[in-house]
Amino acid sequence: MLHFLFFSGYGGLFAEGLGINYGQVGNNLPAPEEVLQLLRSLKISKARIYDTNPQILKAFADSGVEITVTVPNELLYALVDPVQALQWVKTNVGAYFPATRIAGIAVGNEVFSGGGTELLSHLVPAMMSIHGALVESGLDQLIKVSTPNSLAVLEESYPPSAGRFRAEVAGVMGELLKFLASTKAPFWINSYPYFAYKDNPQQISLDYVLFNPNAGMLDPTTNHLYDNMLYAQVDAVRFATERMGFGGVEVEVSETGWPSRGDENEIGATLENAAVYNRNLMRRQQENEGTPMRPNVRLEVYVFALFNEDMKPGPTSERNYGLFRPDGTMAYNVGLTSLPTAASSLTSDSKPCNYNVGWPLLLLTSISSYVLKQTFY
Repeated sequence: MLHFLFFSGYGGLFAEGLGINYGQVGNNLPAPEEVLQLLRSLKISKARIYDTNPQILKAFADSGVEITVTVPNELLYALVDPVQALQWVKTNVGAYFPATRIAGIAVGNEVFSGGGTELLSHLVPAMMSIHGALVESGLDQLIKVSTPNSLAVLEESYPPSAGRFRAEVAGVMGELLKFLASTKAPFWINSYPYFAYKDNPQQISLDYVLFNPNAGMLDPTTNHLYDNMLYAQVDAVRFATERMGFGGVEVEVSETGWPSRGDENEIGATLENAAVYNRNLMRRQQENEGTPMRPNVRLEVYVFALFNEDMKPGPTSERNYGLFRPDGTMAYNVGLTSLPTAASSLTSDSKPCNYNVGWPLLLLTSISSYVLKQTFY
């Protein structure tokens, strides 16, 4: 009975096609084989890692889970060279593919907003070299090459129809969009409504950023009504790409999430808000929703993140984006949507499980505990 609840009831909170970001900046994270077991139980079929960790790539072989690997920013300089790019692809992709379903390569991370002018100038050439290496290896139709961007690439984002890229990055952005259009790869955006709320809680509705019922925001140009900030941010990026002449490039959310803890000045970083944000996001994903600009196109989303990562630098929030603690217990309850209705009236705390057992059994024990004591904030 517990086995059934673990593999069918628990998996119900995730939508088909929802991705997860699997960061590894922690000294207490479970082995990749155990992480794979967790992803399978959640029915998650897409994951992104922030490197090309060989242990993970080996462990995920023959699992059916699609993996996006990442080229660190510091390697962009070297990978402009086609010879080095080919060697990188052979070592970090070809050695594992097709047993490990590597489906994407993220070249750098938020280079436009944090990498400096010199690094930015190497971004598209490095992407072209990596794509060329995939062509030479016969993998270019199976593996997409893109780069995740922060919303700082936008000069304007409100209302969404005013979306435009910053003038100082327009040149390189045009090169990037041309590359993405020619290779049929998506534009990846790291979108965090949490930051907008944290910086301006007096003017921004918490319900609006958490996907809760609210009056919404009407774009006066398009008459599109937005009932949440994530969709507004995505459509602002879409309008920006259209202004550059590349409206055919699809926009996907490479990261979004909400921290469950923060420093005193990190307004809104609470366990309750994190649970509500991710629960409501997953419900939207289950409904295959599109944004007001493209209502019939399901928005592809990768949630950040799978685990809390205790070694990440920066404010407290940076170490508390995980849906799970490293011991396999849920950081908070996002709602077990496939459980019987009667269970939803029971309550739960969020204390970690301390059973001294193997990780898979710990997961099972923790999950069955939430089945018996479920909460909705």
